[in-house]
Amino acid sequence: MNTTQDPIEKIVIVGGGTSGWITAATIGNTFKNTNLQIELVESEDIGVIGVGEATIPSLISILNSLGIDLVDFIKETQASFKLGIQFEDWHTIGEKYFHPFGTVGKSIDGYDFFQCWLKAKAEGDNTPLMAHSPQSVLSERGKFFLPFAAKGTPLERAFYALHIDSALTGKYLRNYAEKLGVVRTEGKVEQVTQSSNGAIESVTLASGKTIAGDFFIDCSGFRGLLIEQTLKTGYDSWDKYLPCNRAVTVQTKNVGDTKPYTVSKAQDAGWMWRIPLQHRTGNGYVFCDKYVTDEQATQTLLDNIEGETIIQPRIIPFTTGMRKKSWDKNCLSLGLAQGFIEPLESTAIHLVSKTIAYFMRMFPTKKIDQTLIDEYNRRVRADYEEIRDFLVLHYCTTEREDTEFWRWCKAMEIPPTLQKKIDFFKASGGIIPGVEELFQPTSWYAVFDGMKIEPDSYNPTTDSWDYQKLKAILDKGKQGLIDIAEQQPSHDEFLKQYCPAPKM
Repeated sequence: MNTTQDPIEKIVIVGGGTSGWITAATIGNTFKNTNLQIELVESEDIGVIGVGEATIPSLISILNSLGIDLVDFIKETQASFKLGIQFEDWHTIGEKYFHPFGTVGKSIDGYDFFQCWLKAKAEGDNTPLMAHSPQSVLSERGKFFLPFAAKGTPLERAFYALHIDSALTGKYLRNYAEKLGVVRTEGKVEQVTQSSNGAIESVTLASGKTIAGDFFIDCSGFRGLLIEQTLKTGYDSWDKYLPCNRAVTVQTKNVGDTKPYTVSKAQDAGWMWRIPLQHRTGNGYVFCDKYVTDEQATQTLLDNIEGETIIQPRIIPFTTGMRKKSWDKNCLSLGLAQGFIEPLESTAIHLVSKTIAYFMRMFPTKKIDQTLIDEYNRRVRADYEEIRDFLVLHYCTTEREDTEFWRWCKAMEIPPTLQKKIDFFKASGGIIPGVEELFQPTSWYAVFDGMKIEPDSYNPTTDSWDYQKLKAILDKGKQGLIDIAEQQPSHDEFLKQYCPAPKM
């Protein structure tokens, strides 16, 4: 084995925002004791989409891996805590369910908890599944828990994420990356120069400045300046599975308690989100323009918000799907330049961080090996398809027929990979997750249960349990969660005491 030959000496990142600066921070932190140079080019004239303000627990892992102080980050990004997502009116109008982070229950003497719960249900116990979820029990009460005091209690298996201000997050990560030596250059890319084999050699800015590099990362948003406009890799649209293609967003002043979860409320032609931060609330309506106009969608959003608006509503068009190649030649695409899956399960930042992690595992030299590129693209596609299938599950299991949009969803074609999961679950309540899949069984159980998809039976191995003994264990666990949740501070009390953000 030889030492590294022809190491990459210069990486150029085109585009800032959350994805650009997470990329700069991650690579900068990994290579902080080397000679690798990183330069990020962004223009103040090009707006950042900046609507992805709900996250999932992997963000906490990213911050920890970068050595970022969580309390400082929360204060500086006006963040609040998120224990999961409450879905309203998805199955039928008036019905709601909760998708929590973490796990629901824990195995009982080696038996899968969900199977034990199914057996109890078959015996006539009507206790909701989410009565066994720490996040759900806390959310119902508007509470947040003391993570540093949870050890040895039922809350130690509780996970959490954050609601963040995406613009402030970009600034925070920029500051972090620049301290590591990442160079930021202000400017708009006007020209891209390629070598004879098609690889990118340099970008030229409107100012006339040319920036050369060995490797380029495209974080230019939907435009895909390098990966699409230059390398023409192509795009796979998934509009036949996920029909929403536009969003209208608006920010409002806070009203009432700060809920420790995201609200996703179904509307006539899509769904609305509500994301509470410490200084304001983010709101949006994701919709399909076949069924509603921009003006109608904007009015629906304004009719459903709480609190005074801070900015004018903004329309964001998008096409759900992904690049045919996320990595091509010496160019990697990330964030919106790589693909877009609507923000129903807050997966945008996760996809950026996870695909960077894949890239770091397969980090190339100047002589890029096609084997690395092919494996990277295979893995990224698998992740996108997994998330796509999970999102489709929310739509295709609806019982709503009150609008044309929901009638379409109820009768929609679904991916064969999702159909297999549904069929397997229906047989006996089983989920077999992939090794590195984002959505583990609890997530699937939450949506299946929330959308009233029931298995035909439970796993017969749980029949070895005496039902009364099993019920006593389940009842004790449920009561234990209530008792410990009642002792926790409210979400607002926790924020005020431990991580208050500056007034804005």
